[in-house]
Amino acid sequence: MAKILECVPNFSEGIDKSVVEKILDPIRETEGVKLLDYSSDKDHNRSVVTFLGAPDAVIDAAFKACKVASELIDMRKHKGGHPRMGATDVMPLIPIKDITVEEAVEYSRKLGERIGNELKIPVFLYEKSASAPHRENLADIRRGQYEGMAEKMKEAEWKPDYCSENFNEKSGAVAVGARMPLVAYNINLNTKDVEIAKAIAKTIRAKTGGFTYCKAMGLEIEEKGITQVSMNLTDYTKTGVMRVFEAVKREAARYGVNVIESEIIGLVPMGAIADVAEYYLQLSGFDISQILESRMME
Repeated sequence: MAKILECVPNFSEGIDKSVVEKILDPIRETEGVKLLDYSSDKDHNRSVVTFLGAPDAVIDAAFKACKVASELIDMRKHKGGHPRMGATDVMPLIPIKDITVEEAVEYSRKLGERIGNELKIPVFLYEKSASAPHRENLADIRRGQYEGMAEKMKEAEWKPDYCSENFNEKSGAVAVGARMPLVAYNINLNTKDVEIAKAIAKTIRAKTGGFTYCKAMGLEIEEKGITQVSMNLTDYTKTGVMRVFEAVKREAARYGVNVIESEIIGLVPMGAIADVAEYYLQLSGFDISQILESRMME
């Protein structure tokens, strides 16, 4: 059986397409790796990339892309709506086929050590790879963002796992770790008041009493004159897309605000969309095996 590992790095560039393309080049050129998807957001000034393949090849492609990003992105000049702490902000590894989470953790350590040693970029291990419980949550690691990371790294509890000597002013820091597949999901609201989006995010996210597998924050989309509830659903089988959508609609109505649209960022597991169809169509006894494409992939 061929092992398949997925990588979904987020790079702090979403405006200059030429820079994004150069970061993608080593992924495209690495044998044993397939680039599945990438998307850039100008307001966030961020690009999300998805690729997969043989584990060793994926690690090699991830390192090379991180290297190019460190050469082309200067965090001292970076501005964007999304929280970030580095040129390569986060680099999760997801087990897809015939590979365990534990194996993915080992690959994440291998990748993190190489980035730290060869690129001199501080690396924090997170999620399943975290070296301590307080480092599991990416938001906790990233808190303070790029601007506050140099001081944060001086604290004993926030010493990076690799390359802890000095903060890299140009490239910032990166979080590397193994995790299960998640759904990156945004809901846009017809209001400019970002405090409303933040209040809704606070209501639905796990950390402040909302859905257990939901991470959420409120953002301003200045270019469109709207706001956004931006979410990561870390286990869509426990907290489905349709449930957070309905919750956000109800909360928005309390403020006299409407949902304009929602969007999936990157790729999404088929099961997550099948769950939405089952919920809204009130399908009885529906199973994902009834989807034609799922049978074709067997």
